[in-house]
Amino acid sequence: MEISDKYGRTYHYPFSPGVKNDDRINHEWQNICGHDSVFTEKLDGENTCISQFGLYARSHSAPTQNPWAKHLIPLWEQLKDKLGDLEIFGENLYAIHSIEYKNLDSHFYVFGIRDGGKKWLSWEDVKFWCGVLDLPVVPVLFEGKIETPEEHKKIVLSIANTRGSFDPYDTITGKPTTIEGLVSRPSAEFLVEDFSTLVSKYVRKDHVSTDEHWTRNWKRAKLNFENASR
Repeated sequence: MEISDKYGRTYHYPFSPGVKNDDRINHEWQNICGHDSVFTEKLDGENTCISQFGLYARSHSAPTQNPWAKHLIPLWEQLKDKLGDLEIFGENLYAIHSIEYKNLDSHFYVFGIRDGGKKWLSWEDVKFWCGVLDLPVVPVLFEGKIETPEEHKKIVLSIANTRGSFDPYDTITGKPTTIEGLVSRPSAEFLVEDFSTLVSKYVRKDHVSTDEHWTRNWKRAKLNFENASR
């Protein structure tokens, strides 16, 4: 039995080139137009939840046992008595996947906070709580109101070709690459039941270059203070 619901599946924009056979499309993405929204960088890590009950990745039936999540246990012990009904969702970048980031100050970046399993906090409240708890947030690529679907799509496509904030490199070619993608959401708070229509993602084509065996030889991502050249 799950203690709480896992993070909902984020549906793709219809024009997202990274769509695979089992992915779902958000055909109602235009609903966000005319409202303040936030675009954040989609990072290549593991979706991880920190709540008062434990540290979770994907399944919420039991705390994660993944070796690349162990570094977050001290953080959970520090935060668990302060969270109440808040669930902190972030990207765990401790293990290198298809992208190696060479400008990281942290292995964990928050992209959303759920309250009591009923609503997602506004972006302002996410930043507030991250300030209180001393947690970094994912890079913001755009904030504002976009009135038309045409303008919205144009902005998404222009951002998708940028390098991003953390100096990403392709682990196969060793060459610099663009961001994996982006996620859009309303700036205001919204109900959990509306997640699938209000949150959308754009992912570049062939964004996953690892196979099912990557966990056998995974490598730890270095932080900036460990890079002597910086």
